[in-house]
Amino acid sequence: MTDLPAPSPAAGQAVLSELVADRAQAWDLAGVLPVKLLRDLGARGLLCAQVPQTYGGLGLDSAANGELTAHTGALCSSLRSVQTSQGMAAWTILRFGDAAQRRHHLGRLTSGELAAVAFSEPEAGSDLSAMTTRIRRDGDGLVVDGAKKWITAARYADHLVVFGRFEDAGGPDAEESAGENAAVVVVPRDTPGVRVETIPAPLGCRAAGHAHITLDSVRLGHHALLGGGAYALPLVVTTALTYGRLSVAWGCVGILRACLRAAAEHAGSRKQFGQPLAAHQLVAGHLAELLVAEQNATRACEHASRQWDTRQPDLAMAAVLAKHVSATGAAACSSLAVQVLASAGAVDGHVVARAHRDAKLMEIIEGSNEISRLLLAEHALATTR
Repeated sequence: MTDLPAPSPAAGQAVLSELVADRAQAWDLAGVLPVKLLRDLGARGLLCAQVPQTYGGLGLDSAANGELTAHTGALCSSLRSVQTSQGMAAWTILRFGDAAQRRHHLGRLTSGELAAVAFSEPEAGSDLSAMTTRIRRDGDGLVVDGAKKWITAARYADHLVVFGRFEDAGGPDAEESAGENAAVVVVPRDTPGVRVETIPAPLGCRAAGHAHITLDSVRLGHHALLGGGAYALPLVVTTALTYGRLSVAWGCVGILRACLRAAAEHAGSRKQFGQPLAAHQLVAGHLAELLVAEQNATRACEHASRQWDTRQPDLAMAAVLAKHVSATGAAACSSLAVQVLASAGAVDGHVVARAHRDAKLMEIIEGSNEISRLLLAEHALATTR
């Protein structure tokens, strides 16, 4: 089946603008997104827009999906976080699932069902090589045991895409295999042994549905194992994280655009000492820094998306760079936006107040700033040898 031409990203942005409107502040204060809204957006293909139309998606390329993600990020970072989670789940299934699994799972994710990606654990945050969740064969099925921590969108998810170490129970190389190999399973939320505990009042992205997950002797059929076998842990982790990092980076572009817009509007209309704030050089300097950060982030994301769309070998590093530039810029410049708006922006739930809290989390998730810098340093050393 040949995919049809992808719909215009502008149409998706218009739908998001209409459905979100001015509701993001209320969602942030309440700490929850309307599930009906999420299912509606999912059914329209707007939560995982890169899924090919063959599977019910919009078939956007990375660049177009990035602009859609930035638009969502400018409206509501909590919603963008759910969008990132759904996109990561879909990409993981598309990358590792067989033909039947792709049809089955992707069809669900483009018809209103929701998914969360379970990576991090209590002792395996940035160091995912320390992952201890076990996925093992047992008789005619699988058993999953482990705990996942701070999983975005888990509160809303119908399906959990769980990463863990893989072993064939009883096999002669089971212990060695578990140490070297990884697997991915799709776990229905209502499976016995699955417990989801919502995290109350997180610092940022308050309505993104962050939760801890416990998997206690969760029994699944063999069909739940994506691709039917094990993969090298670095391959599995890097594949999913690259999508997530690029999505977060585009979301930070949205944060910067929202902050720039709010700060410029305020500085252009608010008067102090008989003239607009923007006429004061120190305030104008803040606006300039916001613009520079937004442009830097946009260019880094555009470059990474081009690498994705043209299947370049340095894509993973381009995504790390985009995420680092965008997240650090959003964290620093959302603070400047609060400074420009002063008391007007110091209201809980206000767009720049939300941005200030949300952007800080972006410096942590999908690889902290420190991890990003280490990866970039290793890349610099490798390219100069």
